[in-house]
Amino acid sequence: MTAVTPSPWTTWRATTPARLALGRAGNGMPTDETLRFGWAHAMARDAIHAPLDVEALERSLATDGWPTLRAQSRAGDRLTYLRRPDLGRQLDADDANRLRAGLGDRPAEGYDACLVVGDGLSSLAVARHAVPLLAALRTHLPAALRLTPVVIASQARVALADDIGELLGARLSVMLIGERPGLSSPDSLGIYLTHTPRPGRHDAERNCISNVRPEGLAYDTAAFKLSWLMREALHRGLSGIGLKDESDHAVLPGNDASPPLPR
Repeated sequence: MTAVTPSPWTTWRATTPARLALGRAGNGMPTDETLRFGWAHAMARDAIHAPLDVEALERSLATDGWPTLRAQSRAGDRLTYLRRPDLGRQLDADDANRLRAGLGDRPAEGYDACLVVGDGLSSLAVARHAVPLLAALRTHLPAALRLTPVVIASQARVALADDIGELLGARLSVMLIGERPGLSSPDSLGIYLTHTPRPGRHDAERNCISNVRPEGLAYDTAAFKLSWLMREALHRGLSGIGLKDESDHAVLPGNDASPPLPR
């Protein structure tokens, strides 16, 4: 009988989805690890190419009391979206008119924040996590905060929220978007916050909260951080490298007891 030496990596592997201590079979990886890699790669590809079920998302948001609007980037299909990132950052001209019409009698100005949910590079992340994250966020936001309807954006890159936020006259844009899938996280949701959204904003002018999912950053923790950043961005008139996340030291007042936001 051949003695089996326990691997000292077994305990470490149980604590993380990272691909470490894979072992080897001769000069290659063991068969089970090769199969796991193929499965993870297929999950990542599916997350990128699968279309977002916009109608299902609208119904879920409506059930939670969120009014919605739709938008589309200038990338007319998924292949164009993947090949032309620049078009995914620009709002389709016809959708700009539809967004204005969707506000009805409400003026396209005077909003504190515009919430945008974009499919990004993982519609799976949006389908799984956008609704519970927004439900958690609602409990942390001041009652006086003036929000636009939630805009569901297709073929969206992060900067698309700049066009939408400016169009709707919001002081702040918040983009919830599917992040680029990894081999252990095909459904990671990212959040990008930009003060005074307008075309031409760059990444240094945004704050980012990443890896929102049960296996990563929990919904309520992400919602607390986002609410803190939104309040501070509106109070200080900035976002990005000038606004550091110090939410770990903060205690936010409850929704009903929140003081009015600065105008």
